[in-house]
Amino acid sequence: MRRRFALPVLTVAATAAALMVAVSPASAHGYISSPPSRQANCASGAVAGCGDIVYEPQSVEATKGSTQCNGGGSRFAVLNDNSKAWPAAAAGQTVTFNWVLTARHSTSTWEYFIGNTLLASFNDGGAQPGATKSHTVGMKGFTGRQTVLARWNVADTTNAFYSCVDLNIGGGGTTPTTAPTTAPTTAPTTRPPTTAPTTAPPSSGTWKAGTAYKTGDVVTYNGISYRCRQGHTAIAGWEPPNVPALWQAA
Repeated sequence: MRRRFALPVLTVAATAAALMVAVSPASAHGYISSPPSRQANCASGAVAGCGDIVYEPQSVEATKGSTQCNGGGSRFAVLNDNSKAWPAAAAGQTVTFNWVLTARHSTSTWEYFIGNTLLASFNDGGAQPGATKSHTVGMKGFTGRQTVLARWNVADTTNAFYSCVDLNIGGGGTTPTTAPTTAPTTAPTTRPPTTAPTTAPPSSGTWKAGTAYKTGDVVTYNGISYRCRQGHTAIAGWEPPNVPALWQAA
């Protein structure tokens, strides 16, 4: 009788262990949402033909030390394809990178590279980050189209999370500071009716996981309105108050 009961017990235990192995890797994720990383551009639909990274932009995890956009793993090789039409965000010599973290691993360092040049390293000393993380990084004189590789090195595993961001570096940050100084003196006197519609953002109803949102969409969550800052597909855990990199109070 004992042997008859032993097999079901072992089977249940083995099944539970398998489920734990299958679920545990999915609990730890993160990627750069703005400026849009390559996986962010795939998830938002800005780049087509990306494969399953569209559904898992936060899952680019591989062994530490790689210089490839997919971390050198067996998945998401499309992120290494420099022949694809990756959009390049306009940038100046200082760029703020915003991470969205769906799990908050204790962290050793955050590193940013262009080629073999280390732009910046931030040491968290094993601290646990929040739901978002931002770093302001100098470009060290690089200009033109460049790809920044970011590595989030986890403190208690041998792995890191990877994000590549394509930039067009070259004075893009100067135009927003000059345009507002001239526009307000003429716009109110010449075409006042045109300003009101541009300030009324499109409404997208109540926030819902699984919905694709674009920049400017407005949703409500717990009675508060939020405006989308970066196009993305919503998932559970990314509720507007949890991810200020993606949503801001409207």
